[in-house]
Amino acid sequence: MTEDILRVNRLSTRFFTQEGQVNAVDDLDLRIERGEVFGIVGESGSGKSVTARSIVDLIESPGEITDGTIRFNDAELAAAVREDHPGAVDGDFVDLRAVPERLRRSLRGTSFSMIFQDPESSFNPSLTVGEQLAEAVEVQRRASATPRSTRARTKSSEYSLGNFVLSAMLPSRRYVSEESRERAIELLELVGIPDPVERADEYPHEYSGGMLQRAMIAQALAGEPDVLIADEPTTALDVTIQAQILDLLDDLQRETGMTILLITHNLGVVARMCDRVGVMYAGEIVERGTLADVFDDRVHPYTEGLLGSIPDLEGVRGRLDPIPGNVPSLLDAEMGDRCHFADRCPKAMADCLEHPPEYPAAGSEHHQARCVLAEMEYDPARALPEGYFDETERPAADKHAGPEEPEEEPPEERRHPPAETTGGEHQ
Repeated sequence: MTEDILRVNRLSTRFFTQEGQVNAVDDLDLRIERGEVFGIVGESGSGKSVTARSIVDLIESPGEITDGTIRFNDAELAAAVREDHPGAVDGDFVDLRAVPERLRRSLRGTSFSMIFQDPESSFNPSLTVGEQLAEAVEVQRRASATPRSTRARTKSSEYSLGNFVLSAMLPSRRYVSEESRERAIELLELVGIPDPVERADEYPHEYSGGMLQRAMIAQALAGEPDVLIADEPTTALDVTIQAQILDLLDDLQRETGMTILLITHNLGVVARMCDRVGVMYAGEIVERGTLADVFDDRVHPYTEGLLGSIPDLEGVRGRLDPIPGNVPSLLDAEMGDRCHFADRCPKAMADCLEHPPEYPAAGSEHHQARCVLAEMEYDPARALPEGYFDETERPAADKHAGPEEPEEEPPEERRHPPAETTGGEHQ
């Protein structure tokens, strides 16, 4: 039986905005096995990227991880922290939420690494790509093997401002070693960059979109991480380059055996890359299982809707069948304690007015769905009437309003109301 490398339990991440509390990730459970490719798929705004950033502790204000545990399987790390933080250790698993922030930061690169959506914004435009890759390699080379501190492997003091000044004045005191520069070129070659020696001396703006994405993958691999999180790694790339990037990730995974958490909205990418998949909606995983479970024996109507939105190039299906409506507001005051997909679901019943737990789906040990249809057949007699949520969830003042009357011409000072201020989108 394959062991788990990561166990996330009851993870909740909130954003505290002027509009109210945004429940970007809500009571989420996730289990990832060592060496597998696990995919999280869903529409924009479903909480995928926030989940990834929560795992690597990259949530910034006004966001905050408010609850849950993130347990990482690393026997060496567990042995190193057991004495000082015994409550954080369970066997070989370490709860990353229960150790100091500095230790969590030190795990980025060596244990966890991340490929972000937009590579252009992730590189410094004033430094060559080779310099930035070499620096990433050097940082990991200087990281101590035990116990994952930020002290140098040589046990010398940490790299300070004084060291930086000396490195700028004295070539012999440079921060980045020649070995790290050579490794940077090897990484560029590993990810398929042609003429890596020459390309290492070029700046990010001299790279195409596909090459820059490859360079970002090279940077993520600098510390030989145990878990690679790829957040929409093929966004904004044409289909040919997308295929090349996916082939590259697949080859790297098979060669290194590393675990990949793949975030995407593309079910085609999931079908090509993943061993298991979690379908995410409104901050929750609403269905999870193997590819066969989710693609062939799907239970949740949202999963059905996502699959129905994919063009069928081999069959004779006519028009696409998009999911009606929009992703719900994740504001706490507007979410309600019910199935969050019920207002868009073609099979919504009275049973859906209560928030469903995860039910095991018949026929598979690992297939689960947060839907009553995993436990019962759809009963048209119990279906909610059309327009039910429009009537029950609109503001009370609107429900009893009479026919609209023409408004009087507003006074001059009221004709130009201030522009609305909207919060940013949280994935």
